[in-house]
Amino acid sequence: MGSDLTKLLEDWPYQPGQINVRLIEGEDGEPRVQLRLDLGIMQMLVDGRPDGIRPMGHESLLDYHEARLDEHGAEEGSAQGFVLSEDECRELREEAVQYYHRYVCLMVLEDYEGVVRDTSRNLRVLDLCARFAETEADRAILEQFRPYITMMRARALASQAIKDKEPKAALHAIDQGLDALRQHFVETGRGELFDQSAEVEMLRGMREELIPKLPTSPRSELRRRLAQAISQENYELAAILRDEIKMMGE
Repeated sequence: MGSDLTKLLEDWPYQPGQINVRLIEGEDGEPRVQLRLDLGIMQMLVDGRPDGIRPMGHESLLDYHEARLDEHGAEEGSAQGFVLSEDECRELREEAVQYYHRYVCLMVLEDYEGVVRDTSRNLRVLDLCARFAETEADRAILEQFRPYITMMRARALASQAIKDKEPKAALHAIDQGLDALRQHFVETGRGELFDQSAEVEMLRGMREELIPKLPTSPRSELRRRLAQAISQENYELAAILRDEIKMMGE
C-alpha cells in the first residue's frame, strides 16, 4: 500500500463542530476507535494503552509506576521515599492525553463502561503525581483537570444506569460526582467557585432532566415523612424534606 492518505480522508470527510468518531475492525480482527481530525485520523485500541505499547512489560506507565510503588512499600514498609522524577511525571501526563482522547471518543460511541474505566484510570494518575511528584509544579499541574475528569466519569456512570433503566442509580452517580467536585473545590481553597463550575452545571442539568424519570414511590415516601414530621412538630426535619421534594420536581 502507498503512504498517501488522500483517498482514506476523502472517504471520511471531516465535519467541523462535532466529534467525528467511528469504530472499525482492524486487520487483526480487533476493534479500533478512530477520531477524524481536520488534518488526519487518529486511531486507538479499545482496550489497554491506546497506542498498543506496553512500557516495561506493563499495560501502561501508570501500571508500571504503581507496581514500583507496591514494591517500594513492601521493601521499606511504607510509601515514604518513593518519588516520581520530572521526566516520569511528564511521561505520565503524555500517556494520560492518549486516554483522554479515547474516553472522549468512547462517550460519543456510548461505550460508557470504557469511559468509566479510562476516567478512573486518569484520576489515579492525578493522585499518584499529587502524592509523589518530586517538584511542586508536577504535583499541581494536573489538578486543573480533576473537575472535568470527575464530571465525565459521573456522566458515564449515570448514562449507563439510564441505559439500564436504573434512574435511581443514575441519580446516585450524579450526586456522588457533585460531592466529589465540592470536595475538590473546598480542599483547593476555592469553595466559592463550586457553583460557578461548568462541570457542576453540566451534572446539575443532567440531574434535572433525570428527576421526572424517577419512580413515584420515593416521592410518596417523602410526602408521608413530611406529614409525619409536621404532625410531630419536627419543623427542622420538615424543612429538609420539603427541600428534597422540591429537588425531585414537586
